Amino acid sequence: MTGMPPLTDLVWARGYTDPAWARRHTTSGRELLPSRRVWRGSGTPSPLPARPPGTSPLDDLAFDGPHGQSLTLSELLAAAETDALLVVHRGTLVHEQYLHGYEPHGLHFNASAAKSYLGLVVAVLVHEGLLDRDAQVVKYVPELAGTAFGEAQVDHLLHMGTRMNYAGRPYDKALEAQRYFAVLAPQLRPYGYTGPATIREHLATASATGEPGVEFRYENGNVEALAEVLRRITGTTTSALLSEMIWSRIGAEEDAYYVLDAEGAEAASGGFSATARDLARFGEMIRLGGALGDRQIVPEVVASTIVSGVPDGVGRRVRFPAAPPSAPATLSYHDLWWIPNDPYGSFMASGIHGQRLFISPTLDLVIVHYASQVVSPAAPYPPLVQAFLEIGTHLQG
Repeated sequence: MTGMPPLTDLVWARGYTDPAWARRHTTSGRELLPSRRVWRGSGTPSPLPARPPGTSPLDDLAFDGPHGQSLTLSELLAAAETDALLVVHRGTLVHEQYLHGYEPHGLHFNASAAKSYLGLVVAVLVHEGLLDRDAQVVKYVPELAGTAFGEAQVDHLLHMGTRMNYAGRPYDKALEAQRYFAVLAPQLRPYGYTGPATIREHLATASATGEPGVEFRYENGNVEALAEVLRRITGTTTSALLSEMIWSRIGAEEDAYYVLDAEGAEAASGGFSATARDLARFGEMIRLGGALGDRQIVPEVVASTIVSGVPDGVGRRVRFPAAPPSAPATLSYHDLWWIPNDPYGSFMASGIHGQRLFISPTLDLVIVHYASQVVSPAAPYPPLVQAFLEIGTHLQG
């Protein structure tokens, strides 16, 4: 097993290219920054029925690897630097596996998969009439007047439809991601850093470089601006809001957590940690039309239109981040969820290091995949979505 670097030496840039450092971040990152819990509530954890111990129904499957080779499940998980794989079919946990010392009760960063969870909260509040999709963000957050996010509509942010640069710099997605992390973590700031020290200060430097709603541009700032909108209209923190609306109602076993900036604002675009089991409960609730048992947690119309509600225009067809240029642009993006446009009505939340919450209503399938995949052209992502579909069709068959 590869040794773990000490937390005090963790450098994000190295974490992109070294699996051990990436894993140290994804499984212990909450210890690096202040954090706020997403309370699980006082109720009893909801059951997660499992098949009897023994061989997995997936053991004999073969999957395509990143170079087109045939892989066993174990080989696929190794190639993906997997920390956990949970497969729930028709409400039964048919496969549960943990690797690299990660444990069922351990928290794991969800990275950008967290964007989708906030998107669900936004959709519920829109459904309840508390938020207007067509309103400009400045209506809710006056301090963002004149910025790319403030002058855009809520719906533009939900579909990554803003075009901007920060502080007049030419826009570069990878570099801006690094600067965003430096806003959150002082230890990542270079010597002499004089940039924004909070998320709000960071958003205030965003200037529009084009009309919103024209181009898809995957950018953390859209989600952070949405989170600020929610804090304004509800008068509560992102953590408390997610707890009240969802986490305390799904029968979670553990609290989840958000990391915080210097003002105590949650990093909503990627600072969320939870156990794999609780994420499976969350996914199963969505698969069942927003309900668990006799409890309607999310309005059925919201849960059932994540796929069917995809609008024309921005987000209708996009290329998955890190996909090679030759990959077909067959994905859609709606309310911060990725949609593969497969025959099964699937959709997913996705994070940079291989975090996935994959939900396929037609296949009666929920898959949670936690990983610490490096980000490098030399280590291409295995085709996990295709593997998930193969798992689902196998179980259905």
